[in-house]
Amino acid sequence: MASVKRKIIHIDMDAFYASVEQRDFPEYRGKPLAVGGSPTGRGVVATASYEARKFGVRSAMSSRIAINLCPDIIFVYPRFEVYKAVSRSIREIFSRYTDLIEPLSLDEAYLDVTEDKLGIGSAMEIAARIKKEIREELQLTASAGVSINKFVAKIASDINKPDGLTFIGPSKIENFMNNLPVEKFHGVGKVTADRMKSLQLFTGADLKKLSEDELVRHFGKTGRFYYQIVRGIDDREVQTHRETKSLGAEDTFTYDLDTKEEMHKELDRIGIIVAERLQKKQLKGKTLTLKIKYHDFSQITRNHSFSKLVGDIDTITETAKALLDKVEMNDKPVRLLGISLSNFHETEVKSRKPKDPEQLELFP
Repeated sequence: MASVKRKIIHIDMDAFYASVEQRDFPEYRGKPLAVGGSPTGRGVVATASYEARKFGVRSAMSSRIAINLCPDIIFVYPRFEVYKAVSRSIREIFSRYTDLIEPLSLDEAYLDVTEDKLGIGSAMEIAARIKKEIREELQLTASAGVSINKFVAKIASDINKPDGLTFIGPSKIENFMNNLPVEKFHGVGKVTADRMKSLQLFTGADLKKLSEDELVRHFGKTGRFYYQIVRGIDDREVQTHRETKSLGAEDTFTYDLDTKEEMHKELDRIGIIVAERLQKKQLKGKTLTLKIKYHDFSQITRNHSFSKLVGDIDTITETAKALLDKVEMNDKPVRLLGISLSNFHETEVKSRKPKDPEQLELFP
């Protein structure tokens, strides 16, 4: 087993691009859909809906083959700006539970929740909450795999797609890896899988029969990786290495808010949390975003850009309340409010002296 016992979640959105299109355009729902490619048979499928996958249509397949397999398939051009925006919303949900997030693409990421922000303690509970929030807030589904390392978590997330949640605990890893077909090993492509099979290596148990030197001789340096993972050993850490682009806080209320007075009080409270987090990170920003989610789960955002960097409680809360006051509520109760700052410039804050009167005044 792995020498470092972590709690790792791998989240993989289900047919991401196609699901976003089906969400946004009801006429596509329940129908075989391909994002990318072309109805003329040129190009390559970026993502296929599950309705199209029933016919054998897959990502990276040529449009011509996709049409042959599914003559009624609908092709749509990708809207990458929309997918990026949705991905940012997904990332924001992740960040409620941990800052140790390693994005692999727009639609999948590793999360290390060994120590989660909310003190939940259970990786399965966190994964279930993330899936629920993605479904409720974005009307999309995700599959999650939970284990003690990245490799097993990633494989687990693929087992019960779509909308799956699979846990492979330490006591189950050895047996699971023994029975896993070699083509299911992450990182083993078709060419490598065919070569393994030509060597009579069909499962993890077959790979385990070879020594590390033998695996290296057959597969080069990657053989060392195969030697480790077939034994459930993967000590790779979740690598964030991402510049902080926004920082904020939000809250879903126990009851919906009906009056601006109630909302102002909540924004005062949320603003304090945001200011404290900015201070902790030594950040100030030039753009403030107010997020409002209504009782029917529809949501809007409003932004304000400043001429200088800000990070004080008063500016944050008063600006958020001013943005709120400009919104026509139309008697729609509010279930969530959020405030975030972006467009940071770290050096100005870090260069301040501790006795700076502005800093002392704004962060008492």
